[in-house]
Amino acid sequence: MPKLPRAPGGRHVRAFERAGWRVNHIEGSHYILVKEGFDIHLSIPVHKGRDLGVGLLRKLIQKAGLTPDEYTAFFRGKKHRGA
Repeated sequence: MPKLPRAPGGRHVRAFERAGWRVNHIEGSHYILVKEGFDIHLSIPVHKGRDLGVGLLRKLIQKAGLTPDEYTAFFRGKKHRGA
């Protein structure tokens, strides 16, 4: 399993967007992402200067139906999955 990337929430939001998720709305500092065909949403905290925790990132990746390898490729911009 690859080491998951450490970065602020905004960079992770962009990675999930590459995986076909879209920002539905923002609640305070949390970006709420949705994807057609999924009954769940992803809530990603975007706090200036703070990296997203690894445990939360693992849960988000699992909820999104991705493997850590797939997610890492989206994070690096090497994949693009249509909505």
